[in-house]
Amino acid sequence: MKTVKVKTPHDVIRHIHIWDEIQDYFMITVGCAMYCVGFTLFMLPYKFIPGGCTGIAALIYYGTGIPTQYSYFVINAILLGMGLKVLGFKYFTKTIYAILVITILLGVFQNLIMLPDGTLPRLANDEEFMAAVLGGCIEGSGLALVFLNNGSSGGTDIIASIVNKYKSMSMGRIIMYMDFMIVTSGFFVLHDWHKVVIGYCVLIISMIMLDYTMNSATQSVQFTIISEKYDEIAKAINVDVHRGVTVLNGQGWYSKSRRPVLIVMARRRESPQIFRLIKHIDNQAFVSQTKVVGVYGEGFDHIKT
Repeated sequence: MKTVKVKTPHDVIRHIHIWDEIQDYFMITVGCAMYCVGFTLFMLPYKFIPGGCTGIAALIYYGTGIPTQYSYFVINAILLGMGLKVLGFKYFTKTIYAILVITILLGVFQNLIMLPDGTLPRLANDEEFMAAVLGGCIEGSGLALVFLNNGSSGGTDIIASIVNKYKSMSMGRIIMYMDFMIVTSGFFVLHDWHKVVIGYCVLIISMIMLDYTMNSATQSVQFTIISEKYDEIAKAINVDVHRGVTVLNGQGWYSKSRRPVLIVMARRRESPQIFRLIKHIDNQAFVSQTKVVGVYGEGFDHIKT
């Protein structure tokens, strides 16, 4: 007689972990591709300095002609050694992946669009500010996707991630402080304050997009869950999502029956994972999800005074 293997909650959780990792790497790839598109199409052709390691690589390219992907890789290899102990192995592996993807795509995109005379096309014609706006928006959105999926594009992002881990400061603000110095130093290579000012505009636009995208994705939500299998659901959320669960004693007004009610506070990006867990354990559970203005404490934001 053929035996059928029944999936246990542990098997379901393991499957969800694998799927989430695949999603993380896919979104990191998309974010890196967006960043490279913004840099290659709207920064290099106009000789803008976008900041970060790509900004340093761009300055080296403007001054020496060395392709940006080579200097970008070397600089990040040095900075990665600094961040390994602080950021952890999992973060480190995704950072390596992001750096390799950006290094490869920088070379691929430049070779694809390069004109026969060896120059890069100016897609916005002579509208330099329009190029700065488009490039800054694409770069900032791409960086946000990388950060939201536990990755880093390397360079100053590594330093910003380390500071953000211990200090209640937005990553956009930390990166802007460091990038301001990089853009300003571009005057010594280009000898053109106009390019430097445009570089400041690129920084502001990209950081606004970075903060906007990340803040919209890091909003908190509250789950109210009523289920006969409340104990299994609570354990799964606590073990897999690493979120605390509060159990309240509830009573139905019409039925007069008593039943535990689960209250869970989580980030909005964790909502799909929680819904999948509930569906696998009890697809008849009653679930409500509401947005909350702010959540402070362990696992969330720190109270600011």
